[in-house]
Amino acid sequence: MNMSVTTMSHNAFASNDVLESLSTSILILDSALRVCYINTATEILFEISQRQAENIPLQTLLPGERKLFKSLERVVSTGQALIEREVHLFLPASGEVLVDCSIKMLDVDDSYVILELALLDYQQRITRDENLHTQQQVVRGLAHEIKNPLGGLRGAAQLLERQLDSEDLKEYTRIIITEADRLQNLMNRMLGPNQQPEKRHTNIHEILQHVRQLVDIEVDERLRFKIDYDPSIPELYADFDQLIQIFLNIVRNAVQAMHGVGLIILRTRIQRNITIEKQYYKLGVLVEIEDNGPGIPESLQDSLFYPLVTGRADGTGLGLYLVQNLVQRNGGTVSCSSKPGQTIFSVTFPLEFARER
Repeated sequence: MNMSVTTMSHNAFASNDVLESLSTSILILDSALRVCYINTATEILFEISQRQAENIPLQTLLPGERKLFKSLERVVSTGQALIEREVHLFLPASGEVLVDCSIKMLDVDDSYVILELALLDYQQRITRDENLHTQQQVVRGLAHEIKNPLGGLRGAAQLLERQLDSEDLKEYTRIIITEADRLQNLMNRMLGPNQQPEKRHTNIHEILQHVRQLVDIEVDERLRFKIDYDPSIPELYADFDQLIQIFLNIVRNAVQAMHGVGLIILRTRIQRNITIEKQYYKLGVLVEIEDNGPGIPESLQDSLFYPLVTGRADGTGLGLYLVQNLVQRNGGTVSCSSKPGQTIFSVTFPLEFARER
């Protein structure tokens, strides 16, 4: 295929907003398996631009992937579409990834091959978020149901206390009242804040610097902060106070996990083509809180944001549950990856209003 045909096909594909808005990676190849077009998601995955990728052999982008190339050649020769699940690909830019592959022919003015790569960790995150959202709704409903009888229990204990003359007996009613108040407070924390977010345009770096100053007061020189900010990030439309609470909880968790000794990295980056709660956004901001502590036990990682889940003997298990709740109220998503020596909490917020897929 000569360059003029390649350029013409690229312009035709690139003008398709649907391809550009997909969160899956799309590569359109000619019959010789040379790149004619890649969408934005592919540019991010391979860390290469359309201009750099154009007209180069796919094998340059995926060196050594013999099994995938045999599948591509089979589709070219037979014309029959092919889907392969859980394929391990090695990307020179980012290492090994696990994907589902879809390969099929596209006949326009010439024969083209469409290769679609769907990252499985993305799909798993969507499923986890949906499960977590369901879990939260159940817990909130349960907390509401518990609050009502607790109020009645406390009121009955107060009335009984007024009828008692013995201080020894009154001590028992005071215990009932105290425990009812404690459980009421626990239920309120499980329900999260009642007020809706008061959103305004906010500088994410101002929030992170404020959190750092608050934590600096509580620790000594054995805990260090490293700043890795992207200064090009525009203002975020969110609740200033709630974002401070989100990142303060995460950073304090890291400090407690490290017993106040270690390194915490505050990092911000622009993200493109993100999906949050089934809504597509062209632009978002990623905030990462990374620490070099002992890591989170593997047994807790899948249920980390569930209420009453904690790895500390004195913990309530509500800190990260509250984080998840506040992140969702501000239109974002939160996740965590952890291994000994490196734990990263990733919080993503959109930088624009939702678009229809």
